[in-house]
Amino acid sequence: MKTSLPVALVTGSTSGIGAAIARRLSMDGYAIVLHSRSSVETGRALASELGSATYVQADLADDADRVKLIREAIAAWGRLDVLVNNAGISRVIPHADLAAATPDVWHELHEVNVVAPFRLVAEAEAALREAATRGKPGCVVNVSSHAGVRPKGASIPYAASKAALNHVTRLLAVSLAPAIRVNAVAPGLVDTPLTADWTQAQRLWKERAPMRRAASPEDIAQAVSLLVASDYLTGEILLSDGGLNLT
Repeated sequence: MKTSLPVALVTGSTSGIGAAIARRLSMDGYAIVLHSRSSVETGRALASELGSATYVQADLADDADRVKLIREAIAAWGRLDVLVNNAGISRVIPHADLAAATPDVWHELHEVNVVAPFRLVAEAEAALREAATRGKPGCVVNVSSHAGVRPKGASIPYAASKAALNHVTRLLAVSLAPAIRVNAVAPGLVDTPLTADWTQAQRLWKERAPMRRAASPEDIAQAVSLLVASDYLTGEILLSDGGLNLT
């Protein structure tokens, strides 16, 4: 199937931040490729809702599935202009509990949060370079975290994986320019069902963040949309934490 619309693949896009990003880019005029590791029926329903959208299931911890995801995304529409690496995993471990941060936890988080985004970019590189021949650079947006910039986060392995993703973002921005732009958005606390009972974090954002609230998924989608729309920004890590980093 061919389309004259620009095409965006958004990983981890059947709920939360990823679904908000998919909806926003659809509103911005993109054909969308949705993805999840499970939630297949939800993904297909969202694709039907958006219209110019399709869904691909893949486990990003598996390299063969990473390759499959990119190939099926390109095959679905005949092109790929934007890759949003939103999918990621976390583990909640108190920072002082070093014994709980086992090598298995480190490996699991690094594989999904760092290796998978890099491998997806590598597999999509040719298609993203081709996007530049249509007059607009190919675009990658990695969804990182406030925890990759400040010494915070659900666990030390999680924060370290997001810090690594930020540096990978900058390295790719240099190595792939000017045909492909690579940026990241680094959210702080985002209101989702997952964070609904994070009372300490909710209080922190309400009391100390200049914006006096956590982000909504739509706030992060708006930041991603901004990075996608620009033809000049590259190598930027856009903090979207309501200004908490200032305090």
